[in-house]
Amino acid sequence: MAGQSRKWMILVATIWIQAFTGTNFDFSAYSSSLKSVLGFPRGYINLNTLRQEGKRVFFLCLLAGCSICWFNTVCFVLCNQNFPANRPLAISLTVSFNGVSAALYALAANAIDPSSDALYLLLNALIPLLTSVVSVIPILRQPSLDPLPPDAVRHDSLIFLLLNFLAVVTGIYLLIFGSTTTDLTTARILLSVAIFLLIFPLCIPGVVYAKNWFRRTIHSSFHFDGSGFNLVDADDLELHKELLSRHASSIGPIGNGSLTHLLSDNGSMIAITRQKTGEIEGCCQGMLVRDQLAMLGQEHLAGVLVRRFDFWLYYLAYFCGGTIGLVYSNNLGQIAQSLGQSSNTTTLLTLYSSFSFFGRLLSAVPDYIRAKFYFARTGWLTIALLPTPIALFLLASSDTAVILHVGTALVGLSSGFIFAAAVSITSELFGPNSVGVNHNILITNIPVGSLVYGYLAALVYDANISPGLGNVLMSDSAVCMGRQCYFLTFLLWGCMSVLGLVCSMLLFFRTRHAYDLFEQNRISTQLY
Repeated sequence: MAGQSRKWMILVATIWIQAFTGTNFDFSAYSSSLKSVLGFPRGYINLNTLRQEGKRVFFLCLLAGCSICWFNTVCFVLCNQNFPANRPLAISLTVSFNGVSAALYALAANAIDPSSDALYLLLNALIPLLTSVVSVIPILRQPSLDPLPPDAVRHDSLIFLLLNFLAVVTGIYLLIFGSTTTDLTTARILLSVAIFLLIFPLCIPGVVYAKNWFRRTIHSSFHFDGSGFNLVDADDLELHKELLSRHASSIGPIGNGSLTHLLSDNGSMIAITRQKTGEIEGCCQGMLVRDQLAMLGQEHLAGVLVRRFDFWLYYLAYFCGGTIGLVYSNNLGQIAQSLGQSSNTTTLLTLYSSFSFFGRLLSAVPDYIRAKFYFARTGWLTIALLPTPIALFLLASSDTAVILHVGTALVGLSSGFIFAAAVSITSELFGPNSVGVNHNILITNIPVGSLVYGYLAALVYDANISPGLGNVLMSDSAVCMGRQCYFLTFLLWGCMSVLGLVCSMLLFFRTRHAYDLFEQNRISTQLY
């Protein structure tokens, strides 16, 4: 029982780590002022520029957790080890709090000195360090856990449901009060309530000790058949492989008009349909069946991973979806300034942060509704990518404040879902034991995308700085003003996001059979 209690303390520790290490999401709050103070010659600035020219700023960002992938990897590994039967629920919950970092830092800055932009840098440098020191205590006392019986797994699902409800309350609170301009006393009260909401989950260990009471009074009124995505359970995975092998051997030899699924040594499935007229023709059909995944959870080492066509479809979908959302948030302050909305930068930042948070929470919905409505997680990824091109084309079509707010919310919602769901997708497609390495290979697209998309935006921005277009000088730096500063950027980003949507659709069609087969096997095992 003590081990079960300590695993929930580890979950709370990962929530704290994620909540206070998302320092890349509040960059827009001070980027314009930072550019002016450091005297950069060009009107445009992003994190890549800082790393090359602003050594002092880079050092502060490093202290504040610039290597965010390390924090994320630790959280992913802890969730994998302590919640193997409810891995997607644990990951989506903890990763979601990374989306509220900007709102939390805005509250903290308003509670200390709302007039100081430099305060953001100081908070970004100190708070992640202090949070890591506090969180390391329960992490080092990580218990050894035995496999849970089905009743205990369903009980954990109920606790995750309660934690998600608390997370929604936290997100709504930060959305309403995260950017509120008030006096210092009120701001400190608002910050205190936010901290209380983050500390409150520590009551979960006590809830675990009261397990019998919960089962007798609450849990009996809920029915969670298949609420946890039990992909990573070793016994289920081995049974899935055995059933798949029996299915392949029972079909028999290949004949005219038959469909045979052959399982190769590396876990690939080659679907061959022999008709009287010959084999499948057409490049589109060949693209959907070539080197297709046979099953979920098959382990892929790095060398095998980079040779999989599915991985590169996945890589492009992330590169043209979630990464664009991250670059958009990093440049939100500059975008707001160009559109004459500088006074609303904190509001926009909180809006993006809050909707990113809700998007991350929504990534757990498929696991709760799968008993009534099952859909491959790669299909949910495709749906999640859809708001991004819509938002970018809306932003290109109008420069009004309403469109800017709507577009920011849609981009935050879309990218938040992708960030959280991607970890589970990586685990399901390429193996749970290799998820730490494989997911870090996947997110190499983030620095690449930041460089490509940021440089593209810089070229468009600088090209529109010319006399007579309403541009102004701020501290010897030219600032582009007007819709034209980002019009072409939004169009190009929107076209790239459409490419990401197409890649995610192809990934869905190629992996749908593996997801359906796993779900059929899971249901069949529950019947016996």
